[in-house]
Amino acid sequence: MDTLTARVFTIAEQQYLAMDNRLDDTTLPQSITPDSTFKPSTIYWWCSGFYPGSLWYIYEYTQNNAVKALTEKNTLKLDPIQYVTNDHDVGFQLNCSYGNGFRLTGNEAYKNVLYQGAQSLATRFSPITGVTRSWDFLRRGWRYPVIIDNMMNLELLMFASKAFANDTLEYIARTHANTTLKNHFREDYSSYHLVDYDPEDGHVRSRQTVQGYANESLWGRGQAWALYGYTMMYRMTGDEKYLIHAEHIADMLLLRLPADGVPYWDFDAPNGNEYRDASAGAIMASAFVELSGLVRDKKMKKTYLSMAEKQLRTLASPHYLAEPGTNCNFILKHSVGNLPEKSEVDVPLSYADYYFLEALLRYKKATE
Repeated sequence: MDTLTARVFTIAEQQYLAMDNRLDDTTLPQSITPDSTFKPSTIYWWCSGFYPGSLWYIYEYTQNNAVKALTEKNTLKLDPIQYVTNDHDVGFQLNCSYGNGFRLTGNEAYKNVLYQGAQSLATRFSPITGVTRSWDFLRRGWRYPVIIDNMMNLELLMFASKAFANDTLEYIARTHANTTLKNHFREDYSSYHLVDYDPEDGHVRSRQTVQGYANESLWGRGQAWALYGYTMMYRMTGDEKYLIHAEHIADMLLLRLPADGVPYWDFDAPNGNEYRDASAGAIMASAFVELSGLVRDKKMKKTYLSMAEKQLRTLASPHYLAEPGTNCNFILKHSVGNLPEKSEVDVPLSYADYYFLEALLRYKKATE
């Protein structure tokens, strides 16, 4: 794996240094359009933190100061996000960028941005529903929609709680995780995408899978968010119920994943194997590596780490890994954003790159 990791980071460095030429002072990479041209985003798009986050990972591996300078420049683009209160994705945007920046540099200014961002995110919490609201737009009759993706934003709350001794932020994160554990999962530990709550009394109004094939189907990336989210919450809290839940999700996935480890965009869709989702595979791989280091059963440690290695080897194969100078400078090919809306289907996505690099670094540390 060391040779594979070195090859991936060589490509990643080349691609992401060149990527910066496609950006201006207010944009970050998102994907590729249907006519195969580069698609940027504003800083307010939910995936805006992944490019600087990936650059931090590339810098962590290469120690290239040119990468560091580029990373700092793109991280600072996101400064206004710390004050955003109308979007739950503040955690994605700031934790991936400023969070990795603080971890690697100890820059106190980054730490303060993270704290303000966590306080902004906390305004979306309701003690009545017991969860932070995901979306403000109300489609399909929603009143208080909460998506499984929101588990990922709890890491910002947990970090800020510990770093600034703010118990309220930890309470919000734990309460959201507990409520989601209760309401988002089926008996087989697969997850719905969205649960809509009544904001007046907190009861569940409906359960849906908006970006998957059907309400009762297993949308691939949703299962990845769930696995990652509860694994992370155990690491951050030491609460055994989160570890147990993460293991149940992992074991369910081991039964459903295809032979090469890269998930279908939806496990239950007819002809679902028409589309694999590299982003879901990368997120799962990162979570499987971390989970392997947290479980106590030696057999399961090996099983989870072996699945992560399988997924990483597949994603590093020519089918998924771009050649330098191609793929609009993204690293991975063949991800699926939102197939029901025919949005970002079979294209590169910035978060696929981010979690792929994170998984490789985690695997390297786990096996050293």
